[in-house]
Amino acid sequence: MPTPSTTALKLDSSIKKRVQRLATARRRSPHWLMREAIAEYVEREEKREEFRQAALAAWEHYQTTGLHVTGEEANAWMAKLESRKDSAPPKCHG
Repeated sequence: MPTPSTTALKLDSSIKKRVQRLATARRRSPHWLMREAIAEYVEREEKREEFRQAALAAWEHYQTTGLHVTGEEANAWMAKLESRKDSAPPKCHG
């Protein structure tokens, strides 16, 4: 387990009071609440960045190869999946 380090965080007084009220309601410390909030934020933003990078790579691949499926082809495939029919994805074409 990594060794924790201290980081100072300045909050305006209204946010600080809101954190304190929520911590009291949840029977947790404000410190615990802020650590949880930051951990959840970082997790969410890492996933968002991963998605963004995948989209950029897909766009670059398309620009390089021209391979694609149409929206109609993708929708038809997804409709099959939604109806629980096992179906291979449509083939890419140029």
